[in-house]
Amino acid sequence: MLQPPPARIGMAEQDVDTPALLVDLDAFEANLDTMAALMVARGTKLRAHAKTHKSPVIARLQMARGAVGQCVQKVAEAEILAWGGVGDILVSNEVAGADKLARLAALARICRIAVCADDAAQVAAIGVAAAAAGVELRVLVEIDVGAGRCGVPPGPAAVALAQMIDATPYLRFGGLQAYHGGAQHLRTHAERAATIGAAIDMTRRTVEQLRQIGLACEIVGGAGTGSFDLESASGVFTEIQAGSYCFMDADYARNLDESGAPVSRFHHALFVLGTVMSAAQPGVAVLDVGHKAVAVDSGLPLVWQRPGIAYTGASDEHGALRVADDAAAPKLGEKLRLIPGHCDPTVDRFDWYVGVRRGRVECLWPVAARGAFF
Repeated sequence: MLQPPPARIGMAEQDVDTPALLVDLDAFEANLDTMAALMVARGTKLRAHAKTHKSPVIARLQMARGAVGQCVQKVAEAEILAWGGVGDILVSNEVAGADKLARLAALARICRIAVCADDAAQVAAIGVAAAAAGVELRVLVEIDVGAGRCGVPPGPAAVALAQMIDATPYLRFGGLQAYHGGAQHLRTHAERAATIGAAIDMTRRTVEQLRQIGLACEIVGGAGTGSFDLESASGVFTEIQAGSYCFMDADYARNLDESGAPVSRFHHALFVLGTVMSAAQPGVAVLDVGHKAVAVDSGLPLVWQRPGIAYTGASDEHGALRVADDAAAPKLGEKLRLIPGHCDPTVDRFDWYVGVRRGRVECLWPVAARGAFF
């Protein structure tokens, strides 16, 4: 059930009820503008990944800056974006089950929709769903470029599947999906460059083999916030699927550039606002932000702009803070911002974004696709 928003327009940030999902609008808009400018400079399209933000509002802000559409991982996410006015959506994932495929095909009546496949039986099932709905569906072949997750091997296996798509009524071969998720979090630039370089080579060879039999790739998609600079410079990838760049979590901020310094082109724009609910012991405080309000799968959150205060442990409803001897201890009732370790699952814990600018609430956006994992 959608909960009431924890804030009102015009309210001071310090009066927002907690836990709350905060978007610093100045930082957020700067991130959108930076990525848009980078894509123009590289001559590459951005198909931003909505699994990060789960919001038609944010999707349309990205598209107003030149993004060609959105990626999603689930049919339910695609439905919510399409109903919210997003006109070009790629399910950058495989979809299993006749009911889900029927829902996917129905979306083709209100937007451009595409989906990935890595199996002949999957292609046949997509074709059945498209024929039953009387619509054309674009299907991309997903190739495994080293992640060891989904995807057929690059080369002949991918070509054979593309030929099957091309020969199936109501389907249109849309190109290749070539995403390497693990590479996004390799910390050094050299590690990322080597891993993505191999992925680019596999993808380039497959594109060429398809060209030789007369199949063009309208889309060659992949990349993420950690590696998009490499794919976008490759001359192979036509679309970049970065998502987290708009928020920048603590995990991505650990990636290093070529000089060995933290990558700094994007700003932290997403925070979980918490209230100090206990400060009864010296050197210790407790926030009302635990597992249920912030994801810790990629590490514990960082306390924003409070040197000497560290978030050291989470239970269901409590976040433990340790205060260094030389740091100013937070007071009972004080509000603190946390930078989540992983933005995507943190967003999925909340019903509302609270957009703040210079200490005041400017907007409230629903996390419309919260829980859309089906």
